[in-house]
Amino acid sequence: MSVDELLDPLFLEVTDPAIRDLRTLREDLAVTPTPLQPLDRLRDHLGGGPRLWIKRDDLTGLALGGNKTRKLEYLLADARAQRADVLVTVGAGQSNHARQTAAAAARAGLEAVLVLRVPQDATPEYRTSGNILLDRALGAEVVLVEESADDPHPELAAADAVVAQLRADGLRPYLIPTGGSTAIGALGYVESYAEIVTAATAFTEIVFANGSAGTQAGLLAGRDLLPDAGRPRIHGVAVSPEADELAAAATAIAGETLSFFGRELSEPAEVDDGHVGPAYGALTEEAAEAIRLFGRTEGILLDPVYTGKAAAALLRRIRSGAYSGDEDVLFLHTGGAPALFAHAPALTAAFTV
Repeated sequence: MSVDELLDPLFLEVTDPAIRDLRTLREDLAVTPTPLQPLDRLRDHLGGGPRLWIKRDDLTGLALGGNKTRKLEYLLADARAQRADVLVTVGAGQSNHARQTAAAAARAGLEAVLVLRVPQDATPEYRTSGNILLDRALGAEVVLVEESADDPHPELAAADAVVAQLRADGLRPYLIPTGGSTAIGALGYVESYAEIVTAATAFTEIVFANGSAGTQAGLLAGRDLLPDAGRPRIHGVAVSPEADELAAAATAIAGETLSFFGRELSEPAEVDDGHVGPAYGALTEEAAEAIRLFGRTEGILLDPVYTGKAAAALLRRIRSGAYSGDEDVLFLHTGGAPALFAHAPALTAAFTV
């Protein structure tokens, strides 16, 4: 069956017309379905193990791609329904979501304001290159606020102030939370899950980075909405220390997404907390190795903040014998390569190994 054949009947079950119509009205931002490719050279390098595959959501096509484009298709449809003229979002300085939001706003003819937190000791490269450079190239207004021990997330209050000022100026801002991780945004990963199950391969596990819970929520909801397509393990890998909070958020968002369809979540999210390192965004030796291996065996770029850590989890599980040789395991590439440039000093040393 095609994705449309799987999902269209489900959306017809939705009683709220504002939600039911989102799939028809969603913005055409992503190039889908994204490629599904074998990782045979990586598997050979590892000496065997499960059959490895990669879902290339780094190739969604909008401003260097990434998983947030799928969420933004639905979020932008909701913003248009609310007659918004400005998209406002928050995140870390090198937020991939912020870059894709800036691009989505440009495509839609809207303004974008990105409120981004930066560490006080952030390097000049972090503050000016990578995604921040691209945000500005895409025409977004970039507001940088510094983290502190007392307030590790100053972008949240700052964004509220931005929204209040925009409204005072007579504009209609649409505030998108970190990562676009809402029940509406998660519909983009219900769609991605439908693409995965239309493949001829029955995967036993899907491994991916969890930074704000929305991708995992959408995959969990998709699995419950399409129960006849098998039941792969949904293995989210935390990229920040708040793994319990990420699991709780993924569970809550998945439940809310399923409620659109009159369904309930069958089991809570589980998040792997073993690959964060000392902090969010800190390069780990495992992630550096994963970036090298994917690049040098498959010609695929990972990043140090998200996909590098998720791939490190995959490699550790393969080496520990977590999978049998007759399993098919899928790595979901959520994008993020522009951040490589913002972490150039640390990565240059890691790549000379």
